[in-house]
Amino acid sequence: MSTARVGVITFPGSLDDRDAARAVRLAGAEPVALWHADKDLRGVDAVVLPGGFSYGDYLRAGAIARFAPIMEELVPAAKAGLPVLGVCNGFQILCESHLLPGALRPNASLHFVCRDQRLRVERADTAWTSGYTEGQELVIPVKNQDGCYVADAETVAELEESGRVVVRYLDLNPNGSLNDIAGICNEAGNVVGLMPHPEHAVETLTGPTTDGLGFFTSIVKGLVNA
Repeated sequence: MSTARVGVITFPGSLDDRDAARAVRLAGAEPVALWHADKDLRGVDAVVLPGGFSYGDYLRAGAIARFAPIMEELVPAAKAGLPVLGVCNGFQILCESHLLPGALRPNASLHFVCRDQRLRVERADTAWTSGYTEGQELVIPVKNQDGCYVADAETVAELEESGRVVVRYLDLNPNGSLNDIAGICNEAGNVVGLMPHPEHAVETLTGPTTDGLGFFTSIVKGLVNA
């Protein structure tokens, strides 16, 4: 494969689709614009569900987006191994679509949170984190209203025991997520959801660091070497 093609889905209310596409391009792949009403993934090699407020976050964040026509194609493709990254609202959509367990609730503070956040990489062998090392610390922005990750005790224990916590908050938990969980993956490691925004930490001009670029270079390297 000479150039990986990474789809970026735009839903009504998406805010970070262009930022995600730019991050994909900086990582060396071709970003492919996908529309929520499409029923065709256009043969992409991976997909990013960007942040924002899909469908206005009505009912629950991500709850309506799970029924978008394109999700009818994405869900079975992800279950079959297609790499998928959900960022913030994208993470919420992945949980609502049952591609990842648990749910995202309003922040414990009941306020929107926007800050640069220290994180620790807990798992460096997923499709989206292979460019990092386990234990590596990152600084990536968070900006969310519904970022509190919750799940029943059995699910949380299973995530911890099976090593499916991908990144964890350090110093300050910005939203009250259980066990300081900032991101998780599915059993196969091809689907990753996280609340922090790596697409906003890919250039020194606009981000606090370039620590987020590794999520995108990880998938590109994996696809090109496949």
